[in-house]
Amino acid sequence: MRISARNILEGTVVEVVRGATTAHVRLEVSPGTIITASITNEAVDQLGLVAGQPASAVIKASDVMIAVDD
Repeated sequence: MRISARNILEGTVVEVVRGATTAHVRLEVSPGTIITASITNEAVDQLGLVAGQPASAVIKASDVMIAVDD
């Protein structure tokens, strides 16, 4: 696979929680560090995502914002 995104974090799927149309996929990329992705249930099925499976988080974003309460 060739892809333009440069932020690729390898990890292990720890949980897949399905909703009506989308699922939250939790990926542990280092001990105690979890990234959560919201993807379609169809994508979960096509990728065959299950807990314990190795996978990669591919991050392509033009903006990352951080906010705190005053």
